[in-house]
Parts: sequence; structure tokens; C-alpha cells
Amino acid sequence: MVLLGTIVNGVCIVMGTIIGSFLTRIPEKVKETVMKAIGLSVSLLGIQMGLKSEQFLIVIISLVAGAVIGEYIDLDDKLNRLGMWIERKIGARAKGNIAKGFVTATLIFVIGAMAIIGSLDSGLRGDHKVLYTKSLIDGFTSLILTTTLGVGVILSAIPVILYQGSIALFATQIERFVPTELMNSFIVEMTSAGGLMILAIGLNMLDITKIKVANLLPSILIVALIVTILYQF
Repeated sequence: MVLLGTIVNGVCIVMGTIIGSFLTRIPEKVKETVMKAIGLSVSLLGIQMGLKSEQFLIVIISLVAGAVIGEYIDLDDKLNRLGMWIERKIGARAKGNIAKGFVTATLIFVIGAMAIIGSLDSGLRGDHKVLYTKSLIDGFTSLILTTTLGVGVILSAIPVILYQGSIALFATQIERFVPTELMNSFIVEMTSAGGLMILAIGLNMLDITKIKVANLLPSILIVALIVTILYQF
């Protein structure tokens, strides 16, 4: 089921919000330790995915070229600006804790590399591991946000399902226009490149690095370009 990972993600946000509504205070040390544990798990998943590559040179070139492109256009900053713009627009029309909880949670859950990579994985390979991991992160995050911003956080499950579900469904249609051998090669190398980005997210969660992971997203397009060129020749 293509949308399984996306649906689980939405359910975890809802469950996290419900549980959070009954918990008014969570010790900081508990929050920190749980997030570190999730960070370790995310890192392990990234390593596992990164080792899938059959041609590491493609992954290296793609990440380097993607990083140059991402830094040049500063994709990370643009996504953050988009988030702030959405927050201003929606916040101006709908005041109150519900609106604030909805907007804040949506920006956290939707804008990020994990949502894109996980949705592509779901659509192309039927592999939901990335979205399952994201679900755990979002579930715990929604729990924490609810204790401070209220039950409006639960509404963020709707745009998360629509956004990630759309990417996953779009990815399933790519195979109709791309030769099987080419698609299989792209999936393998995309998984590896995406895995290294997931590893970067985990390291960021552990406060080991401060990598702008969104600036690495163009690497996915570079992978597709290189794999296509090699397939043609």
C-alpha cells in the first residue's frame, strides 16, 4: 500500500496530540533523552540506506554537485522563508492557540528532507521505513507541542497526509515512463544518497553537526541525471 507510511505518520501525529493533551508537564531531561534516542535511530537508518549504493562515485558526485546547487540557491533559507510567510498569512486570518498550534506543527512536519525522501521511497519502492521513523519523531514532537500550543497541533496531520501522499502517488507514476532497468538503478542510488541525508538529520538531532540538509535535496535530481546518462551510453 503506497500510502501506508503517510497514513501512519498522520496517525502518530494525532495520537501524539491526544496523549500530549493529558500531559501538562514533561521534564526537560526526558525530552532531551528521547530525542537523542530517536536521533541515534535515525542515524542508523541513514547508514543502512547509504550502504545500498552499487556505485558510490555516483552518490559522491551527486551530493557534491547537489550541495553546490543547494547552497547557491540557498534552498534551506527559502524553505524557512516560505514557512514564515505561511505562518504570517494564516496567523493573520486565524488568531488563537488552535491556529498557532496548527501552523507551527505543520511547518515542522512538512518542511524537511525526510518528508520528501520518505515519500519517494514509499512511492518508488513501497518501502516505508523512512516515513515510519519520521512518524515516531513527529508523534513525540506533536506530544511536546501540544503541551505548550494546545490541540490545534492535531490539525497538522491533514496537510502532512496530503503533501506526503501526493509525492508518493506521483512517484508511482514515474515507472510508467521510465525503463525498468533505469528505474531500478535510480532507486538504488537515490536510496543511498537519501540515506546520507537521513544520517545528516540524525547527526543534527544529536547536536553533532549543523548540516543544512535541505540544501542537499538537489542531489536527488543529480542522481537521476547521472544514472540516465550512464544508461544511455
